[in-house]
Amino acid sequence: MINRIRDIRKSKGMTLAEVAERCSPPTTAQTIGRLETGMRNLSLSWMNRIAAALDVEPEMLVKDERHPTAQFVARLTGNGAETLDKPRDAILPVELNNSAPLLCVDIEVAQGEYRAGDQLWMRKLPPDEAQTCINRDVLVPRKGGRFAFGRLIDRQSRLVGILPPGIGQRQIVVDNPSWLAVAEMLVRKL
Repeated sequence: MINRIRDIRKSKGMTLAEVAERCSPPTTAQTIGRLETGMRNLSLSWMNRIAAALDVEPEMLVKDERHPTAQFVARLTGNGAETLDKPRDAILPVELNNSAPLLCVDIEVAQGEYRAGDQLWMRKLPPDEAQTCINRDVLVPRKGGRFAFGRLIDRQSRLVGILPPGIGQRQIVVDNPSWLAVAEMLVRKL
């Protein structure tokens, strides 16, 4: 069975030792390395432990041979395009964080830095995490089934202040939103 442990670990910027330490119970970096390379059998128990350490769903750790995975094959540096030593799986950033559900906003009219046709993938969070989203674009539910969208500029007790992306628009204040969604990934067709 081919696994994606190394690709996911590298996408999250973690070392073998960090993954080993986050396993419950902790293990060694050498064991994680052997599981990554296939030198040790990846059992269901190991899949669950490593998935929890990487904060992903266990099924993300194995490749589906029927559907080829997109691959990183080069990197663009100051010297131009450079070939990678070895291609690796390209894993969408939104797949790497399974802690909260995703929402998507379809941009129909260009506003601020967004163009018509863009898709904005957002992570739904509880309101008590609003402080972590200051100066980021958010979607917030309002009364009557409406939404407020824009840059989160203020969070005081129950009030959330949002600055819409359009020119000359005024700040919107939402009282006690039940959740907010923070921009996580922009998808733009070329």
